[in-house]
Amino acid sequence: MMVRSGNPVLRLGTLIVAALSLLLAASGTGWPQSAPTLGLQEQGPQAVPPPSTPPPAREENPGLINEMGKLFDKLPSILPPIKSPGETMNDLSRLAKPSTMVSGRSACPLSSNGAPDCKLAADQLCQSKGYKEGKSLNTDSAEKCSAKVLIPGRQRKPDDCRTDTVVTSALCQN
Repeated sequence: MMVRSGNPVLRLGTLIVAALSLLLAASGTGWPQSAPTLGLQEQGPQAVPPPSTPPPAREENPGLINEMGKLFDKLPSILPPIKSPGETMNDLSRLAKPSTMVSGRSACPLSSNGAPDCKLAADQLCQSKGYKEGKSLNTDSAEKCSAKVLIPGRQRKPDDCRTDTVVTSALCQN
Protein backbone atom coordinates (compact mmCIF):
# COMPACT_ATOMS: atom_id res chain seq x y z
CA MET A 1 0.00 0.00 0.00
CA MET A 2 1.58 3.19 -1.13
CA VAL A 3 0.19 6.58 -0.22
CA ARG A 4 1.64 9.70 -1.63
CA SER A 5 0.83 12.62 0.49
CA GLY A 6 2.81 15.56 1.57
CA ASN A 7 1.54 15.31 5.17
CA PRO A 8 3.90 13.14 7.30
CA VAL A 9 1.24 12.60 10.01
CA LEU A 10 -1.15 11.17 7.43
CA ARG A 11 1.57 8.86 6.12
CA LEU A 12 2.34 7.67 9.67
CA GLY A 13 -1.36 7.04 10.39
CA THR A 14 -1.73 5.07 7.19
CA LEU A 15 1.34 3.05 8.04
CA ILE A 16 -0.03 2.23 11.50
CA VAL A 17 -3.39 1.13 10.08
CA ALA A 18 -1.64 -1.12 7.57
CA ALA A 19 0.55 -2.66 10.27
CA LEU A 20 -2.44 -3.36 12.48
CA SER A 21 -4.31 -4.95 9.58
CA LEU A 22 -1.39 -7.29 8.95
CA LEU A 23 -1.15 -8.22 12.63
CA LEU A 24 -4.86 -8.98 12.86
CA ALA A 25 -4.77 -11.05 9.70
CA ALA A 26 -1.77 -13.04 10.98
CA SER A 27 -3.38 -13.76 14.35
CA GLY A 28 -6.55 -15.13 12.78
CA THR A 29 -8.85 -12.42 14.00
CA GLY A 30 -9.98 -9.63 11.87
CA TRP A 31 -12.15 -6.57 11.94
CA PRO A 32 -15.81 -7.21 12.57
CA GLN A 33 -17.63 -8.08 9.37
CA SER A 34 -20.70 -5.94 10.00
CA ALA A 35 -21.10 -2.73 8.11
CA PRO A 36 -20.76 0.45 10.12
CA THR A 37 -24.09 2.12 10.88
CA LEU A 38 -22.81 5.68 11.02
CA GLY A 39 -25.53 6.66 13.44
CA LEU A 40 -28.39 5.30 11.28
CA GLN A 41 -30.79 2.74 12.65
CA GLU A 42 -32.95 0.33 10.77
CA GLN A 43 -36.69 0.76 11.05
CA GLY A 44 -38.14 -2.60 11.80
CA PRO A 45 -38.69 -5.11 14.53
CA GLN A 46 -36.00 -4.88 17.11
CA ALA A 47 -34.78 -7.79 19.12
CA VAL A 48 -35.92 -7.64 22.73
CA PRO A 49 -33.26 -8.74 25.17
CA PRO A 50 -34.28 -11.67 27.34
CA PRO A 51 -35.44 -10.69 30.82
CA SER A 52 -32.55 -10.68 33.22
CA THR A 53 -32.75 -13.05 36.12
CA PRO A 54 -32.04 -11.61 39.53
CA PRO A 55 -28.65 -12.53 40.92
CA PRO A 56 -28.70 -15.37 43.42
CA ALA A 57 -29.10 -14.34 47.05
CA ARG A 58 -25.78 -13.57 48.67
CA GLU A 59 -24.61 -16.21 51.04
CA GLU A 60 -23.94 -15.14 54.64
CA ASN A 61 -20.19 -14.89 55.15
CA PRO A 62 -19.22 -14.98 58.83
CA GLY A 63 -15.83 -13.38 58.17
CA LEU A 64 -14.27 -10.46 59.97
CA ILE A 65 -15.23 -7.89 57.33
CA ASN A 66 -18.86 -9.03 57.37
CA GLU A 67 -19.02 -8.85 61.17
CA MET A 68 -17.49 -5.36 61.15
CA GLY A 69 -20.12 -4.33 58.61
CA LYS A 70 -22.86 -5.53 60.95
CA LEU A 71 -21.28 -3.53 63.78
CA PHE A 72 -21.22 -0.35 61.69
CA ASP A 73 -24.89 -0.93 60.79
CA LYS A 74 -25.77 -1.09 64.52
CA LEU A 75 -23.53 1.85 65.51
CA PRO A 76 -26.20 4.62 65.29
CA SER A 77 -28.41 2.74 67.76
CA ILE A 78 -25.52 2.11 70.20
CA LEU A 79 -24.06 5.61 70.39
CA PRO A 80 -25.95 8.55 71.81
CA PRO A 81 -26.99 11.21 69.31
CA ILE A 82 -24.38 13.85 68.57
CA LYS A 83 -25.29 17.24 69.99
CA SER A 84 -24.97 20.47 68.07
CA PRO A 85 -22.32 22.96 69.19
CA GLY A 86 -25.05 25.19 70.64
CA GLU A 87 -26.49 22.35 72.73
CA THR A 88 -23.03 21.46 73.97
CA MET A 89 -22.33 25.05 75.03
CA ASN A 90 -25.70 25.23 76.85
CA ASP A 91 -24.86 22.03 78.74
CA LEU A 92 -21.42 23.34 79.70
CA SER A 93 -22.73 26.70 80.88
CA ARG A 94 -25.42 24.95 82.93
CA LEU A 95 -22.77 22.76 84.58
CA ALA A 96 -20.27 25.58 85.15
CA LYS A 97 -22.26 27.57 87.67
CA PRO A 98 -20.12 29.94 89.72
CA SER A 99 -18.98 28.14 92.85
CA THR A 100 -16.68 28.81 95.79
CA MET A 101 -14.83 26.47 98.10
CA VAL A 102 -15.31 27.17 101.81
CA SER A 103 -13.69 25.63 104.88
CA GLY A 104 -15.20 24.99 108.31
CA ARG A 105 -16.68 22.17 110.34
CA SER A 106 -20.22 20.91 110.12
CA ALA A 107 -21.31 17.59 111.65
CA CYS A 108 -22.92 15.02 109.34
CA PRO A 109 -26.15 13.79 110.95
CA LEU A 110 -26.96 10.08 110.78
CA SER A 111 -29.56 9.11 108.20
CA SER A 112 -32.29 6.49 108.76
CA ASN A 113 -29.95 3.69 107.66
CA GLY A 114 -27.23 4.75 110.14
CA ALA A 115 -24.85 6.27 107.56
CA PRO A 116 -23.72 9.90 107.86
CA ASP A 117 -25.61 12.39 105.63
CA CYS A 118 -22.82 14.74 104.57
CA LYS A 119 -24.90 16.51 101.89
CA LEU A 120 -26.98 18.09 104.63
CA ALA A 121 -23.79 19.06 106.52
CA ALA A 122 -22.28 20.60 103.35
CA ASP A 123 -25.48 22.60 102.80
CA GLN A 124 -25.33 23.83 106.43
CA LEU A 125 -21.65 24.81 106.09
CA CYS A 126 -22.35 26.75 102.86
CA GLN A 127 -25.44 28.44 104.32
CA SER A 128 -23.36 29.61 107.29
CA LYS A 129 -21.11 31.41 104.76
CA GLY A 130 -24.03 33.01 102.87
CA TYR A 131 -24.48 30.49 100.03
CA LYS A 132 -27.55 28.47 99.09
CA GLU A 133 -26.25 24.89 98.84
CA GLY A 134 -23.05 22.88 98.73
CA LYS A 135 -21.30 19.63 97.96
CA SER A 136 -18.93 17.99 100.37
CA LEU A 137 -15.27 18.06 99.28
CA ASN A 138 -13.45 16.83 102.40
CA THR A 139 -14.65 15.05 105.51
CA ASP A 140 -13.02 13.99 108.75
CA SER A 141 -14.10 11.09 110.92
CA ALA A 142 -13.25 10.36 114.55
CA GLU A 143 -14.31 7.67 116.96
CA LYS A 144 -15.76 9.00 120.24
CA CYS A 145 -16.06 6.65 123.16
CA SER A 146 -17.54 6.95 126.63
CA ALA A 147 -15.27 6.92 129.68
CA LYS A 148 -16.51 3.40 130.47
CA VAL A 149 -14.09 1.94 127.90
CA LEU A 150 -11.19 3.16 130.09
CA ILE A 151 -12.23 1.00 133.09
CA PRO A 152 -9.68 -1.80 133.40
CA GLY A 153 -11.09 -5.30 132.87
CA ARG A 154 -14.44 -4.09 131.50
CA GLN A 155 -15.69 -5.74 128.30
CA ARG A 156 -16.30 -3.26 125.48
CA LYS A 157 -19.90 -3.13 124.25
CA PRO A 158 -21.09 -2.15 120.71
CA ASP A 159 -22.76 1.08 121.89
CA ASP A 160 -19.74 2.32 123.93
CA CYS A 161 -18.24 4.15 120.90
CA ARG A 162 -19.59 5.97 117.87
CA THR A 163 -17.99 7.46 114.75
CA ASP A 164 -18.62 11.16 114.17
CA THR A 165 -18.12 12.56 110.67
CA VAL A 166 -17.76 16.25 109.88
CA VAL A 167 -17.50 18.16 106.60
CA THR A 168 -14.32 20.25 106.63
CA SER A 169 -14.62 21.84 103.18
CA ALA A 170 -17.42 22.18 100.67
CA LEU A 171 -18.05 23.58 97.20
CA CYS A 172 -20.80 26.17 97.57
CA GLN A 173 -23.16 27.63 94.94
CA ASN A 174 -25.80 30.35 94.95
